Amino acid sequence: MSSPFKPSFESLLNYACPSWFRDAKFGIWSHWGPQSVPMYGDWYARHMYVQDHPQYLYHLRHYGHPSKFGYKDICKLWKAENFDPEGLMALYKKAGARYFVAQAMHHDHFFNYPSQLNRFNSVAMGPRKDICGLWKAAARKQGLPFGLTEHLGATFSWWRTNKWCDSHGPLAGVPYDGNDPEYRDFYLDNYEHVKEGEDRRDTEARPWYTPNKGFREYWLKVMREVIDLYEPDLLYSDGALPFGTLDQSGAQSADFAEGLAAVAHLYNTSIRKHGENRAVYNQKDRRPEIYRVGVLDIEKSQLPGINPDPWQTDTCIGNWFYDVRQKFKKPGHVIEMLADIISKNGCMLLNILQKPDGSIDEETRYLLDELAGWFAICGEAVHGSRPWRLSNEGDSRVLMEGFKEEEVAWNSSDFRFVQKGSTLYAFQFRAPENRVAVIKSLSPSEKVKSVKLLGHGECQFQQAFGVLSVKLPERMPSAYVNTLAIAL
Repeated sequence: MSSPFKPSFESLLNYACPSWFRDAKFGIWSHWGPQSVPMYGDWYARHMYVQDHPQYLYHLRHYGHPSKFGYKDICKLWKAENFDPEGLMALYKKAGARYFVAQAMHHDHFFNYPSQLNRFNSVAMGPRKDICGLWKAAARKQGLPFGLTEHLGATFSWWRTNKWCDSHGPLAGVPYDGNDPEYRDFYLDNYEHVKEGEDRRDTEARPWYTPNKGFREYWLKVMREVIDLYEPDLLYSDGALPFGTLDQSGAQSADFAEGLAAVAHLYNTSIRKHGENRAVYNQKDRRPEIYRVGVLDIEKSQLPGINPDPWQTDTCIGNWFYDVRQKFKKPGHVIEMLADIISKNGCMLLNILQKPDGSIDEETRYLLDELAGWFAICGEAVHGSRPWRLSNEGDSRVLMEGFKEEEVAWNSSDFRFVQKGSTLYAFQFRAPENRVAVIKSLSPSEKVKSVKLLGHGECQFQQAFGVLSVKLPERMPSAYVNTLAIAL
């Protein structure tokens, strides 16, 4: 049995990523909860309390003023009446997912499991279902590792907006329902983060940290509860490792006691279960001295090149919660992102949006069907692969700027590489018009024995001074990225 971890950087920096995660490459995430009820996008629980914000205006005109009908009332409307975790999980596995992640709680402080620490949970109200437990059972049935995401670390300061009031209009000065003492346990006693004269237009500020010791201790109790109940293979924190604080210069201090304790508990729980640690912890601080306690996560972006340690991009097909206004990613865009990410030693975790009743819409089902078709052709190049000595060849690059995920104007020179044993896989993003693929990245000593186009079969090729030319068929097997399997 592996030695247990201690809640310290000295101990946790000995972490090694388990092979299941390195092999999986592609996971699906259910970022789902009461904030899906209005079908009006992410951060609804925060912005419905920000006067004149689009989500405030939608709430006001659809449900009523937030002093009268608040987020607590939205939670009671979430029923998940058409939630079919087994059916969805079968679709997700067919679409190429090799791990599945559910949301334990978002910043809204509503828990998707029967918590003993929070009465606002999915068994006590709303769906009256153990959402996390049902997801775990469905994932186990499909043989998929099961993870959970927690977004609670930011909640104490993020949700200060529920303590505000309108600054103008007929109900100016009337406190929102977050001020109601009857619901203080849910809305939190976070007045220390409500500042007099605060610019309430600054709605996108990300206040991930709080010095409030009582809340930090509560966070750790919740993490232990979640880990003990579900023994997850993966735990993701939305933000940096809790709870680093900011000093006067803006630099982060080394005060991560609660975060380190939670990570150690996750790993030690896995060791007790398996005899070794098979768990993954994700957080978003990119400094190696922090992220190497687990696996780095990068939200809606990625790394520029091959990272020696495995990492993960988490992204979504549209908005984080279902949003009727949002354009969805096309199948080709998702596949291109996946190929680029795994060429750099990354994994891709894709949020599949659910409506409040638990179902997925036709556009989403189409995306999953197209992914399933692509994985049926090219999946052998994805699952179980490792980065090659180079990640890419060609003219085009992904834009890595904030949370932008724009489609790239790829051309036939663009390849992304991975390998398995002596086979080099080359993802070609666009088929050349003359149907001759040219790869220039092989060295003269890397002799090619054969070339297959996945979904088609053997192809004629020539190799001169390392340059490989491959004759492709007129009709390519995939309408999206195609893949050459090059035996060396």
